[in-house]
Amino acid sequence: MRFDLEVITHWIEPGSRVLDLGCGEGDLLYLLKRDRQVKGSGIERVEAKVAKCIERGLSVLQGDIKWELEDYPDKTFDYVVLSQTLQQVYEPARLIQSMLRIGKKGIVSFPNFSHWKVRFQLLGTGSAPVTPQLPYQWYETPDIRVITLKDFRRFSKEIGFKILKEVAVNTNGRDRQGNVVKLMTSLRATYGIFLIGEGECGPVFKWPGKESNAERKS
Repeated sequence: MRFDLEVITHWIEPGSRVLDLGCGEGDLLYLLKRDRQVKGSGIERVEAKVAKCIERGLSVLQGDIKWELEDYPDKTFDYVVLSQTLQQVYEPARLIQSMLRIGKKGIVSFPNFSHWKVRFQLLGTGSAPVTPQLPYQWYETPDIRVITLKDFRRFSKEIGFKILKEVAVNTNGRDRQGNVVKLMTSLRATYGIFLIGEGECGPVFKWPGKESNAERKS
């Protein structure tokens, strides 16, 4: 099990209602169900991964998180999780706002692009970095954004949501083991994990120009 998923699991209260966005093969949902007895569900785009989730007895919907979130009523969940997916999202501000509409709290994690190995590769080779946390060549990567811990903190102020808790973690090559980083986090953290909530202005509730799922399927 990935170290960052263990951290997220400990943040979630037992018995909570949880939605995992881009849940993959359901590792986090399985862990939460086993250890925290949550009422969990997920959304995943890749059909094969959805099938794996179902084999594990998990409730997962196949679809695009950009559209599927609009069908949930306000505050349906206690937590909405976006684990290592933010860097692949086209409209992150609207996604965060939707997360905080349907969930009381959100949890977001992502690879830290300011880690020293990333900086060293870029400076030393002049090429797009490839690391265990960013394992793809530039021409095949699903990532469309690079994010640092500082970027996300700044982003929270611009969009208007609160960071309730954050932790920087440093993991090994396969992310199975790791530790919490408290000093020089921008350089030493491979991942950042943030617990977020609504700011004073609250979330924006609708995606402009978006029709409902029912309208799109009719």
